[in-house]
This record gives sequence, C-alpha cells and structure tokens, in this order.
Amino acid sequence: MPEANRSDLTPYQLPFPKEAQKEIVVPFAIPTDERVWVPQAENVSFRPLCLNASQGYWMNLLRVRRSGVLSRHRHPQAVHGMVLKGHWRYLEHDWVATEGSYVYEPPGETHTLYVPEDVEEMITYFQVNGVMFYCDPYGNYTGYEDVFTKIDMCRKHYTAVGLGEDYVDQFIR
Repeated sequence: MPEANRSDLTPYQLPFPKEAQKEIVVPFAIPTDERVWVPQAENVSFRPLCLNASQGYWMNLLRVRRSGVLSRHRHPQAVHGMVLKGHWRYLEHDWVATEGSYVYEPPGETHTLYVPEDVEEMITYFQVNGVMFYCDPYGNYTGYEDVFTKIDMCRKHYTAVGLGEDYVDQFIR
C-alpha cells in the first residue's frame, strides 16, 4: 500500500448531525476489576459493552465459571456470538463453539446452552437483538430478558459494589 499523503490524513471537515449518538469505546473490554462483571446467576456474569435502548439490543461479554446447563431460551430475532475463551454447545445441536468460533443464531430457534465439565471459564461476546425468552424443555415460558432488564441489573449491581448506578450510562445508547 502506498504511503499516505497529507490529504489522506485530513479528518472529515463537516459537522456531524446533532442527533448522532456518541460512539462507545471500551478500553480493556475484558476487565480486571471484578465489580464491572454483573452477576446473573451463580458463577454466571456479564460485562455490558453496548445497551441500545433505542433499538432494543445489547452487546456484552458472557462469562461462565461453572459447568452444566446455563439456560434454555428462544430468540425472536437473530443473535451473534464469538467465543473468546473456553467452549460451549447447545444440547439441540452437534456442533461445539470453540475459542475463536463465530456463532449465528437464527430468529425463532430455541436452544439449551451447555458448558462442559472441562471448561474452567467461558467468555463469549454476544449481540442479542430484541428479547430472550426463557422456557422449559416443552416451550413453556419461564421468564425473559431484554435491554431494559439488563440496564436494571447493571444499575442495581453497580450501586451495590460502589461504582454508582450511573456507571452503566456510558454503555446506554
């Protein structure tokens, strides 16, 4: 690639739309400060990256430090994931999501996330669009999560650990 000339290094010169949202930059996305991880269940936590209340999706790191079934759930919209550490699978499929794997979950699928016994820690980056419905093996509804329940969980946790309820605001768009 040829060396850039001075005009290539000129940033965009016009104003951004006043309605444009501020970007999110999360240095050290995998935090060393345990307080940033929001507990979801015993040995299950998430680290928010983007909680988009205006479009109804969230992006987070899911961290699991136990083996077994994490949850059975259904998505009415697509979910994207990338395994950063460890591995996991869905009981309904024969594939295993290993470190470095990208996973696309189509709308309408119901699956049971399982972390095998040989995994000490699993971390997966997920983008969840819309709502996640929890259900039993026969499809009976048992609960849900959406971007608003995630925000509430963060506010309560960050208040309890001394970061303050507004700590989560940096991730909300």
